Amino acid sequence: MAYEITITDPSGNLEATFVPEVGMVCSALRHNGEELLFQRDGIDAYINDGSVFAIPLLHPWANRLRVWEFELDGQQVKLDSEAKLVHRDPPTGTPIHGLLGASPHWTVIDADRDGLTAELDFAAVPEYMAAFPFPHRVRYTATLKDLTLTIALTVAATGGRRVPVSFGFHPYLTLPGSDRRTWQIQLPVAHQALIDELMIPTGQFVEIAPGELDGPLGDRTFDTSFPALYTGGTFPAPYDGVAAPPPAFSVADDRRKITLTHVQGYPVAQVYASENSTFICFEPMTAPVDALLSGDGLRWVAPGEEFTAIFTVSVEDI
Repeated sequence: MAYEITITDPSGNLEATFVPEVGMVCSALRHNGEELLFQRDGIDAYINDGSVFAIPLLHPWANRLRVWEFELDGQQVKLDSEAKLVHRDPPTGTPIHGLLGASPHWTVIDADRDGLTAELDFAAVPEYMAAFPFPHRVRYTATLKDLTLTIALTVAATGGRRVPVSFGFHPYLTLPGSDRRTWQIQLPVAHQALIDELMIPTGQFVEIAPGELDGPLGDRTFDTSFPALYTGGTFPAPYDGVAAPPPAFSVADDRRKITLTHVQGYPVAQVYASENSTFICFEPMTAPVDALLSGDGLRWVAPGEEFTAIFTVSVEDI
């Protein structure tokens, strides 16, 4: 049985559970005892098959890459398509969701009732460096306060080489006891990326008017990349993702509302809701899909420096 850590909001009405030795996955988020994270096939499928659930971290890239081998900043990146380390996306055959799925290499630095911090030394794991030769350390901090889960991820460049920033998270949000067709969603998205047959952005996009995609989820499906977001529902967000008020995605039924806010460092989003699903995913991303190859919106951490991105998941009764 994997070791779990549960943190609790001071009110006692919201608690989150993390599994450090299984990729630091946030495996549960319970509001008044009800689970708000879709469990899909559970933790065993995540370990054995890379089947993501709840809130997994996607690092060092989120979503898909076009190819399995490429050059990045003078370094050769060669991903083994037969290795368990890299998950192959069944519909497209592309590498998806990074290298840290269900990683056992996290170390808990600090944990108390309402927060925890864990670290992973990427450079100390030979199989990671063989696949992605950019030495760095990842620090994961989670806190619960005011019915809000805050997750901060920091990438620190620990070698003599700069490190690309292209990570993200994949929260599977659900509203128990209600029909997804009645869920009201708000998507503060300004541009929708056009994609090719591999579901990789072509570099072209269509503009989305404020509120254009808001309303009942109904029978709509999404597996959609949004490389530009709105702040406050009105103005396009700066590309560095730091804005006030920041982009906030939400899903609500007649009992509660869940809001995911891109607080810092996440200028891009993927929204995912498959046919007849009982979840919707608002995925904060630090760079567009395939940015490691395209270079679009790709930022770097210089040697000795670090980069932090923050998002929150808030819950409120209606």
